[in-house]
Amino acid sequence: MGSTRLPGKVLLDLNGCSMLGRVVRRAQRAQLLSEVTVACSTEKADEAIVDECQKLRIRVYRGSDSDVLARYHGAAVEYGADVIVRITSDCPLIEPEIIDKVVAEFQRSGADYASNTIARSYPRGLDTEVFKRTALDRAWSEATEAYQHVHVTPYLYQHPESFKNVQVRHSEDLNELRWTVDTPEDFEFISHIYRQFHGKDDFSWREVIAYLNQNPEVADINRHIRQKELKEL
Repeated sequence: MGSTRLPGKVLLDLNGCSMLGRVVRRAQRAQLLSEVTVACSTEKADEAIVDECQKLRIRVYRGSDSDVLARYHGAAVEYGADVIVRITSDCPLIEPEIIDKVVAEFQRSGADYASNTIARSYPRGLDTEVFKRTALDRAWSEATEAYQHVHVTPYLYQHPESFKNVQVRHSEDLNELRWTVDTPEDFEFISHIYRQFHGKDDFSWREVIAYLNQNPEVADINRHIRQKELKEL
């Protein structure tokens, strides 16, 4: 709830459902996930997230506001997760097909960490990261930089000598497309997409691509937004 550029963004109404609800429902359609859990902070403002999770009938873990790495580790310990899939709640177009693709590559390769976020080729907002609990344990105990604790996974991909990293790439470079929500313009774009699909959330990312190919001006709504750098806290 404490987003600086768009406060309360995860509970904004997105065509009849909260943005968090859209993320949860789309993630739940992935075939290779056993359970979806929301990890939020212990800040008073995030009590609204707990209430929303109760409505969504999904379990929630509460941890540090600033040390998100510790929050993830606490959630993994609490629920006995041996593999963690990280999806951020500002990605309401998150794609079950892509989640499964990254998880499948993680399983096939025997990686410690797999993602589609380092060598980017998918639209920003379809970000999926998968990592072993043992790797998370080490990151939690060994990471020293503040940004490593805010962004959870940098310690893993910054130390390829210690962790086997695998990147999943799309056949076409679509990295210039911005489908995450961090500003009012981002939310305007996402709202437009949901209106186009009549408020449903079972459409695929390929359908969104097809729509944008026919209506390229829609992608211009938030094309100018600059993504924060990794070390910008």
